Amino acid sequence: MTDNTFMKPPVPAKKPIERTHHGDTVVDNFDWLRDKESQEVLDHLNAENAYADQILEPLHPLRDQIVSEIKSHTQETDSSVPFRDGDYWYISRTREGDNYPRFSRIALADSPERPVVDAENDELLPGEHVYLDAQALSEGTEFFQLGGITLNDESNRLAYSVDTSGGEVYALRIVDLASGDVIDDSVKDVAYGLAFSLDGSEIVYAKNDEAWRQCEIWVHTVGTQASDDRLLFREDDEKFTTAAGASRNRKALIIETASRVTAEALVTSLESPIQEPRSIAGRVEGVEYSVEHAGDHYLVIHNRDHKGFALARQELDASGAEAQETWREILAPAEGERIEAADAFESHVAITMRAAGLPTVRVLQRDQVSGEQNTESSTGWDTASAFDISHGGELDAVYLAHNRNWDEETIRYTLDSMLTPTTVAQIPASGGEPEILKETPVPNFDRTKYVEKRLWATAHDGTKIPISLMARADVEPDGTNPGFLYGYGSYEIPSDPTLSVFWLSLMDRGVVVAIAHIRGGGEMGREWYENGKKLAKKNTFSDFVESAQFLASEGWFDKNRIAANGGSAGGLLMGAVANLSPETFRVIVAGVPFVDALTTILDPSLPLTVGEWEEWGNPLEDPEVYQYMKEYTPYENIRNVQYPAILATTSLNDIRVFYVEPAKWVARLREETRNYEGGEAIPAHPILFKCEMVAGHGGRSGRYARWEQRAEEYAFVLDQLGATELI
Repeated sequence: MTDNTFMKPPVPAKKPIERTHHGDTVVDNFDWLRDKESQEVLDHLNAENAYADQILEPLHPLRDQIVSEIKSHTQETDSSVPFRDGDYWYISRTREGDNYPRFSRIALADSPERPVVDAENDELLPGEHVYLDAQALSEGTEFFQLGGITLNDESNRLAYSVDTSGGEVYALRIVDLASGDVIDDSVKDVAYGLAFSLDGSEIVYAKNDEAWRQCEIWVHTVGTQASDDRLLFREDDEKFTTAAGASRNRKALIIETASRVTAEALVTSLESPIQEPRSIAGRVEGVEYSVEHAGDHYLVIHNRDHKGFALARQELDASGAEAQETWREILAPAEGERIEAADAFESHVAITMRAAGLPTVRVLQRDQVSGEQNTESSTGWDTASAFDISHGGELDAVYLAHNRNWDEETIRYTLDSMLTPTTVAQIPASGGEPEILKETPVPNFDRTKYVEKRLWATAHDGTKIPISLMARADVEPDGTNPGFLYGYGSYEIPSDPTLSVFWLSLMDRGVVVAIAHIRGGGEMGREWYENGKKLAKKNTFSDFVESAQFLASEGWFDKNRIAANGGSAGGLLMGAVANLSPETFRVIVAGVPFVDALTTILDPSLPLTVGEWEEWGNPLEDPEVYQYMKEYTPYENIRNVQYPAILATTSLNDIRVFYVEPAKWVARLREETRNYEGGEAIPAHPILFKCEMVAGHGGRSGRYARWEQRAEEYAFVLDQLGATELI
């Protein structure tokens, strides 16, 4: 095929729309692309897909090779380590050729000890029964995603929810496990979170409002019509979202409703009929807290006295905002620590927290004191014997795993790092040596041939930015290596080090891979997050650019061959750094990118907007916020210079970041940058846009489709970096 046979990039019509805020009038030529019911819009999206496919077609052999490499590093037939929940051991299994897992279980009566599973053997164990086959359920669907899965206390009823559009709207199904029959499928449009009543006669679920805000908790009586369901709780404040779940001892339903800066928890019994909940500790502006039922009291994690949150005790009979005055502090964070969650058990509590920029777990024992000694000032917890779960690695990330039972005597957790495949382990709750239960198999991977490092870049204001880096051991920091830098940096969500088999295909071509743990994320605690949000948001973008430039100055990256990658709010990051420092990056992959943030945050009728004001500020009411956002949002700040090659991906049914944002962004990039000035059929820095027509925020469903999607993105990156050959 010769160059002159290539189609030109699609050019959408200009249909100017004006908006005026705080005396500033903006003309937007491409917002009409928002109407996804319009045939003209659909035609444009299909044309974009066709153009991208044609430009990417020469890379299909490389894409297919990367898919083969991903397969070579994946044990496609595999199984989880069985975990106990009540009277059963639970297992999930994947099978070569299947996109989705099967969920099975074995009764403790048939296997008192944890079953030993041959992960590579797909045969069920004696007494093992499949109770949910996601692969079978997915047959005949273009998109398939399981939402919640839960069983009742007697383990004879299963409830699960499923989305077949990508729009994150789930249908609820209830199954009688004895017969395998669906006994109730009347409830539609379910959101996240499910809980059975103690006797299994009722199920609690959440619903969204028209703005796609999860704000209602409903009770459905199994076997009745959904029209008869009862509204248990509704959150009317548009800044808040709501979730519900059963406590570990299965006796209480905990409802948590929260904005970005304020929270409230409520409780009710799971005895049928489930009654109206009462507030555990009220709602005080600026106080965030979450609650764990600890048997004879609550454990409360709150930020009333510490930015890094603290763990406190509250008695069961306390309620309302006054209860906050009764909180007895158990554990306060040290400098650089952030307490995130607590899982309470009969003898101990496992505390999820962050320290030194990494996730870890701290364990406390209950005080072994008599009731007479347990005074009003006592918390009932022994902090002197606390210990952290650690394996000593520089980039070790420790997370709690399946610990479902109140009487657990061990703590199961996972261990990850840039070079450590997800490893399931357990440790006695009283302390001792950890036991490795399973390391996720990564065939054809020899970790001794790679290195991982923690580096620190210096931001413009002197702040030290942590970077996690991995590379082949034979790569030298001599300034000749192509680099791949990932970032997110929003919502206090961390991007922790983990081994990705996708990244092996980059490193085996000489690419150095790094994660920039930039401000706005949650890696380094609450202040780290606050210094990258609202009127400090620009720190997120400059941190990323300065991290890339630091890695080049240290010789890890070739300054002319740097790729950047991020998705969702990380896609906003991609758009912002493309404007801020286009010369720093050779290629950018932006997934479901939030690149038209100002337009979205100015429109309270759009899904999720009102709740986002506490993250970005409210540009409708505050002219300073409006001006600040206008200075960094990608769509408003495109420059007439050479930009990196860009691949933007999205999904038509994405409810979190609408497809229109990257559609508009790409149209304007092609119009205003110099990437297409030369008139070449395939410019040196192409700007491509792909829209999945049946998918959601996470892209395609099914592991094989996702492998192909990621492989295509990485083929584009490797081609732009001139690193297509294995070394």
